[in-house]
Amino acid sequence: MTIAARKLREKEKMRELILDAARTIFLEKGYFEASIRNIAEKIEYSPGTIYTYFKDKDDIFHALHEEGFRRMLDKMQPLQHVADPFERLKALGLVYLEFARNNKDFYDLMFIMQAPIKHEEEDEEWHMGHQTMNFLKVILAQCQERGRFKGQDINYLSFTIWSTVHGMSALYCRERCKAYHNENLEPIDLMDNGYKILISMLEKL
Repeated sequence: MTIAARKLREKEKMRELILDAARTIFLEKGYFEASIRNIAEKIEYSPGTIYTYFKDKDDIFHALHEEGFRRMLDKMQPLQHVADPFERLKALGLVYLEFARNNKDFYDLMFIMQAPIKHEEEDEEWHMGHQTMNFLKVILAQCQERGRFKGQDINYLSFTIWSTVHGMSALYCRERCKAYHNENLEPIDLMDNGYKILISMLEKL
């Protein structure tokens, strides 16, 4: 390994260390109580080290936000090979729910925790979020081309589907499914069967 390659690898490791610590701090304290100083204390480095890699707290949060959406989109991309758009839609929802279950910290940062989402290098707010939403809208448009969802507005329909699946995910991530504990219903069963009901409703549109 060359000296340049070794330095690049060390830089990437340090960046990952900072992001991992920042994610923990954001989730423990919330965005507005988090600071460069307590992130630095978490990794036992000086605040100056953080500024070597990130301009400010917003820059760190933006990086975490983008990483979360990138991970989600990576899970969604293989679905493009599913020929039937409605089957792709069904699979998309399952991928979304699975991502929330397996990445509770990222899901919290991406969709639940209150924090700024605008970044000066972006042409618009929540760029990665729009990219993810467009994935859903394209599938819905293709479903309409196949005769499904006739007369439905794609924007309203996508919002209805997303908000429903997001609600399931948020309740799971924030452990609010415990409201059904007395009925002996496990959170995963609630999500799985709740999603099946959503699909059955969509099949009738």
